[in-house]
Amino acid sequence: MKNSFINCTGKSALAFLIVLMSCNESHLEKNAVGSLNESVLANRAGVNGLLIGAYSLLDGVGASGTGSPWQSPVSNYLLGGIASDDSHKGTEYGDESYMEQIENYTHTPITSSFDSKWRALYAGVQRANDVLRILERVKPEDISEAEREQIVAEAVFLRAVYHFEAAKVWRNVPYVDENVTFASNNYLVPNTVPIWPMIEKDLLQAIASLTPTKAEVGRANSWAAKAMLAKVYMFQHKYQDAQQLLTDIIANGTTAAGQKYALMQRFSDNFNPSTKNGPESVFAVQMSVNDNAPNGLNGNAGDLLNFPNGGPANCCVFYQPSFSLVNSYKTDPESGLPLLDTWNNGDIKNDQGIASTDPFTPYDGSLDPRLDYTVGRRGIPYLDWGNMPGAIWIQMQSASGPYISIKNSYYKADKATTSQSYGGWATTTANNYNMIRFADVLLWAAEVEVEIGSLEKAETLVNMIRTRAANKDGWVKKYVDNDPAKGYTNIPAANYKIGLYKGQFAVGGKDYARKAVRFERKIELAMEGHRFFDLQRYDNGTGYMADVLNAYIIHETTIPGYDFQYMKGATFKKGKNEIFPIPQTQIDLSTVDGASVLVQNPNY
Repeated sequence: MKNSFINCTGKSALAFLIVLMSCNESHLEKNAVGSLNESVLANRAGVNGLLIGAYSLLDGVGASGTGSPWQSPVSNYLLGGIASDDSHKGTEYGDESYMEQIENYTHTPITSSFDSKWRALYAGVQRANDVLRILERVKPEDISEAEREQIVAEAVFLRAVYHFEAAKVWRNVPYVDENVTFASNNYLVPNTVPIWPMIEKDLLQAIASLTPTKAEVGRANSWAAKAMLAKVYMFQHKYQDAQQLLTDIIANGTTAAGQKYALMQRFSDNFNPSTKNGPESVFAVQMSVNDNAPNGLNGNAGDLLNFPNGGPANCCVFYQPSFSLVNSYKTDPESGLPLLDTWNNGDIKNDQGIASTDPFTPYDGSLDPRLDYTVGRRGIPYLDWGNMPGAIWIQMQSASGPYISIKNSYYKADKATTSQSYGGWATTTANNYNMIRFADVLLWAAEVEVEIGSLEKAETLVNMIRTRAANKDGWVKKYVDNDPAKGYTNIPAANYKIGLYKGQFAVGGKDYARKAVRFERKIELAMEGHRFFDLQRYDNGTGYMADVLNAYIIHETTIPGYDFQYMKGATFKKGKNEIFPIPQTQIDLSTVDGASVLVQNPNY
């Protein structure tokens, strides 16, 4: 879809007002609804164009309203990653300082990225609503009833997704449907009504109408809607409802192209733009490059800051994995199982205080092989770009650590077809963002089995994930003669050791099983923008999230040779920081006669 349409910036007042700017890179440029006679769009071609426009904002970039696409990316690297124990903000002190506020939990309602995210999401809501409004005006003879039904179903699916993303970030958000318009003077929608029932209603409607396959791979099918609803249930701890859906999805679910859901044979293929949209892709936000979109904005522009200073893209070393995350990939040298309680006792050696020109011997302890397709670390092949050289690829190692992101990257051999220059100083890629992949589904199912089902089933589901990780064909291998141009040897790049659980869930009981499932999700989905929101739903008022993240702060700020000065003295505050503040700009815009319709979240 994005091969034919480019993102456009919509107009915004409250950001959930009418926002419509669907456009085609060749001939379907359209102005905002209201400045163009809507009758021009009230036909089959017009409404399909509007639907494409609604999909196009999934990347979080097209209507952020800031000119800085990295402030509202669909990948949630900022609010889902940097705000968690996955990563540090990266680069050097003071650069994009709002990121430091988010990492050290000093963010406020005026921290800039919150308004960018709000605008991006509610622009998406309004584009979905515009589809429904304009569709009502399309004559029956111009569009078949079957096609009309699919357009409605896709639009309400997208509306649910945008609202769900907002609910994850702020929890207390307004629900806006197609009946909310500026002309009707009902656009001041409060955020005091629970959002979950409306999201569920939209997804149930989508499930009832969507077909299981689609002609275009990026469109939502019925199985994607079921998986999204399962995710919504997981956030509400509705385990029985989620279990029914997840069982069906695992047994019968297919991609939009009709391929049975399955784990990709190689873990890394989920993050390779040349192998995207495979059987593990339940719902992915489509990215494309070299399609005449200006500055490659149809590519993954939201992540364009998150590359090393060298190798691919050459900018800008934000989103650097934490020591705590890397330590999570240690395994028991005998069983190959994760060290669920002792993983953070001592740090993996990787360039602490050592210049790139100094001799260095990588850590030789046993490791989960997923580490080196999740984190770029010194002395280990970074895809086909050569061995990661260390500090020379990092902006300020003492301030941000020795590790770099890799899942967002692309292969040197495919550079011409999977990357595009962004303004001459950065790079966008054709790397899709997997909003839900089949590994998600399996791990949710394992979580459900721990809570209300069978510990043995939960262990089996986790072992499915670990079996894929144990596939040696998918491990990082050393280069021939240390030269990536000569290809790879069959020698693993590190001491990889991974094993399966063999009855430990039943022996250890529910607490052990819960810990193991959560840990598996942490290492399988690391650096994919999920971690903060996983901790958020695990917490459920228990203080679990505060305990995890405050322990993380202590660990990271006491590592010899590193000065994470913006984290020193930081505290994650229970009852506050589990969700983010409503943007002050939006509260101000919702004010009438001195009273704002939007209510600020607690303790902000």
